[in-house]
Amino acid sequence: MDTDIKIPEEGPKDGKKVFKKLRTCSRTFFYILNREFGHLKEQEERASDSLAGGIMQEGHQCGMLWGASLAIGAEAYRQCKDKNQAIFVAVHATKKVMDSFSEREHTINCRDITHCDFSSNLSMAKYFFTGRFLHCFNLAEQWAPEAVKSAIQGISESKSETSGECHSCASEVAKKMGASDEESIMVAGFAGGLGLSGAACGALAAAIWMKSLQWCREVAERSSMDNPYAKETLDTFYQYTNSNICCSQIIGKQFEHIEEHTRFINNSGCEELINVLSNS
Repeated sequence: MDTDIKIPEEGPKDGKKVFKKLRTCSRTFFYILNREFGHLKEQEERASDSLAGGIMQEGHQCGMLWGASLAIGAEAYRQCKDKNQAIFVAVHATKKVMDSFSEREHTINCRDITHCDFSSNLSMAKYFFTGRFLHCFNLAEQWAPEAVKSAIQGISESKSETSGECHSCASEVAKKMGASDEESIMVAGFAGGLGLSGAACGALAAAIWMKSLQWCREVAERSSMDNPYAKETLDTFYQYTNSNICCSQIIGKQFEHIEEHTRFINNSGCEELINVLSNS
C-alpha cells in the first residue's frame, strides 16, 4: 500500500492549460488527480476521452467527474488492503468530489453546464461562438484545487472506516470484460450512476471505458472520443434499455449507501444488463 497523500496547501493552478492541451474534460481531471497522486497513466487517461461531454457527448454527468473518479479508484487500489475496502473508498471519495462539484455548479450534468447538445451542429456552433466553452475552461481552472482536496479527504476519511463486503456494478462489468484487479477498482466509483447518484449508468460508463482502453492499446496517440468500439457499446445499451440511461430509472430506485448497492448486486440486480454490456 502507498502512504497517505497529503492535501496540498494550494492545489493545481493549471487546469485551463491542461484542458487546452489534453482537449477533453474527462482526461484533464484523470490526469490532474493522477499527477497529484504521483502515478500518471497515459493509456488509461486517453481512454477516458470517450466519457467527455457526459458519456460520448450525451450530456450526462460532466466528464470532469468521470475522470476524477477513475483517478480516485486507482488511488484507492494503491491505498487499500483489499478489494472490499477499495470499492468502499472509491465510492465514498467519488461522492465527496461530486458534492464539491455540485456545490459549485448546482448540477452534475454536462448539458446543464454547457447548454449544448453536442449531437447538433447548430448547438455546437452556438456553444463556441457565444463563448460558452470558456466556462468549461474556467471551471477546470477554478475547481481543480477543490477536486484534489475533496478527493484526498474522501479517500483519507473512508480508508479509516471498516468495510464489509462491497460490490460495484461497474467493477462487475469491468471484470467480465477482462479487467485487471486495478482496472476493476478504477471504475468502482461509477457504481449506481456515479457515486450512487442514480444518474447515467455507471456500468455503461465502465464498459465504454474498457472498450476505449482496448482501442487505445491498438491505436497509438489518437483520442478515443469517437472510437467505434465505444459507439457499439452505447448502441447495444440503448437497445437493451429502450433508450433509458439513468440508473434510477432503469432499476426504479436510488441507492442510499454502498451496502444497499452490494445487496442489490448479490441478489442478481442488473445481472442481465451487466452481461449484455460485457459481451457488447
